[in-house]
Amino acid sequence: MLVGIVFWVLAVVAVTAGAAVFVVDSMARATYALALSFIAVGVQILLLGQSYLGIITILMMVMEMAVMAVYMVMFMGMNPALMPMDMTHGKKTAIVASAGVFVLLAAGALLVPWPQRRGVPPEDVTHALGLEIMGEKMLVMAVVGPVMVATIVAGVVLAAHRTRYDRLGDDLRRRPADDPQPGGVGR
Repeated sequence: MLVGIVFWVLAVVAVTAGAAVFVVDSMARATYALALSFIAVGVQILLLGQSYLGIITILMMVMEMAVMAVYMVMFMGMNPALMPMDMTHGKKTAIVASAGVFVLLAAGALLVPWPQRRGVPPEDVTHALGLEIMGEKMLVMAVVGPVMVATIVAGVVLAAHRTRYDRLGDDLRRRPADDPQPGGVGR
């Protein structure tokens, strides 16, 4: 009973936070709202007994939101918490499309006959699901993490106007250093 109540409370949180993404007036607030929505869905998955999927959903989505915030600051040159923005482009089209998709999915969930279970579930559902998802693709998943880190580092390097070594010149021998503001290191 309590799990059911918590599940539905999380459902309301997920939908409300998801809707808040399009209502708030800053990218930082939209990012936090989206992260909260994904965390609520991840906890719902945990409540359904799918530990692996729940934890992966939470970790992936929180990291995705963190990367998105970093890229907002780097490439947009803005303070996402203070700069106002509007995420409601094509408002009428979006409302009609989302209402249509909702009606279609709800009709499918309510009207389509659900299949009956054949066989019995494995003893450890989480382990079986992990093997099914990651089985032959473990090498790919092991490579994706370092590639993502390299992408973030490359993005920071490319977005940086100056590095700490620029003030010392190309050969790193300029003395005193050419600091943009007095009082820098090397003076």
